[in-house]
Amino acid sequence: MEFKSHEHRFGSVLLRTEFPSAHEEIHEVISSITDEDIIKQHEEKHPKQKSISMALNDLLRERFTFAGWDKESPIFADPEYQVNETGRRDGVWRLDFANPDGSVSVEVSYNHGEALAWNLLKPVLASELNHVNKAIQTKLGVVILATEELKDAGGFDGAVGTYEKAIQYLLPLQSQLTVPLVLIGLNAPKTFWVEHVMVDDKKRAEFHKL
Repeated sequence: MEFKSHEHRFGSVLLRTEFPSAHEEIHEVISSITDEDIIKQHEEKHPKQKSISMALNDLLRERFTFAGWDKESPIFADPEYQVNETGRRDGVWRLDFANPDGSVSVEVSYNHGEALAWNLLKPVLASELNHVNKAIQTKLGVVILATEELKDAGGFDGAVGTYEKAIQYLLPLQSQLTVPLVLIGLNAPKTFWVEHVMVDDKKRAEFHKL
C-alpha cells in the first residue's frame, strides 16, 4: 500500500535516524500489502464485513509479527491493567505492536473519531514514567490510520477517525502528547473500491475494479 506521513515533535526524523531498523520494517510491512492481498483476506476471512478494515488489520498483524514485533504488547506490568473483569486480556492498556526492545510502538486506529485522542495518548503512556509499574518503555510512537480517501474507497464507517482528523488533534494536544509521534495515513487502493450492498438485511462489501 502507498501511504503518507506527518510528524509530531520531529518523530519522522527520529524514526529514520535513531531507529532505522524500525523505520525500514514499518515501511516494508505497509508497502508489502497489495490490493490483491486485501481482497483475498477479506473474501476468505471476513466476507460478511462492510469494510476492508479487518482484512487490513489481519495483514498488518501477520507482517509485523513476521518481522519480529510483539503484538498486543501490554503497557503496564501490573496484572490489574493486563486483564479485564472477565479475566480476558484488556485491550485498553495494550499497544497493537512494539519492536523487540520496546523503543518504538505502533497503534493501528480505525476506531470511531472519539477514540482518536486515546489512540494518540497510548504511545505517551508507553513512554512516560507512571505511578503504575510499566511493562514497556517506548521512545517513539507510530499511529497508522485510514486517510479520508481510504475511508471512502474501503467501505469504512463514516464516523471513523481519519489521518487528516488526527493531524488536527496534534496542536490542541501539544502539551499532552509529550513524545515524538509519526502519523501514517494509508492511501486508497489503486485497483478497486468498495460499495455497500444489502445481504440478509446487513451491509456487506462488494468490490469494484477501477
